[in-house]
Amino acid sequence: MLRVTKLTDYATVVLTVLAARPQDVMSAAELAEQSGLEAPTVSKLLKPLAQAGLVEGFRGANGGYRLARDAAAISLVEIVEAMEGPLAMTECSLHDSQCSISRQCGVRGNWRRINDVVADALRAVSLAQMLGDGPQPHSISTAGGAKRIDARLARA
Repeated sequence: MLRVTKLTDYATVVLTVLAARPQDVMSAAELAEQSGLEAPTVSKLLKPLAQAGLVEGFRGANGGYRLARDAAAISLVEIVEAMEGPLAMTECSLHDSQCSISRQCGVRGNWRRINDVVADALRAVSLAQMLGDGPQPHSISTAGGAKRIDARLARA
């Protein structure tokens, strides 16, 4: 099963709390209370989010955190990469792959295309959309009323 880690999921929750109050500087304790997470978990999340330039930290009596830029300008791929590193479906999806069979592998190009589709899908969804404030990504109805995100395969 493909899934993001719990910490990435929690990071998205914390960022939506900040996005809901863009003018406020919130302490880690306030973020924990608003998100329903434990304070140590929130503190653990804030460091990589700040390093990635997604949140700004302020010291002092009125210190805390706020989004570094508008929620509409933060994509899900940025959140995933802040918490998990470069997006890679497989080892060979990375450009500096350490895969020992890459020279004779016949599926590497296809995994890279799939990786690009997933990255594009995550790039197309903003934090504002996760909060429900932004325009929703363009989707097409499919059989049974399910929705899918349009994506193009990249050239290998």
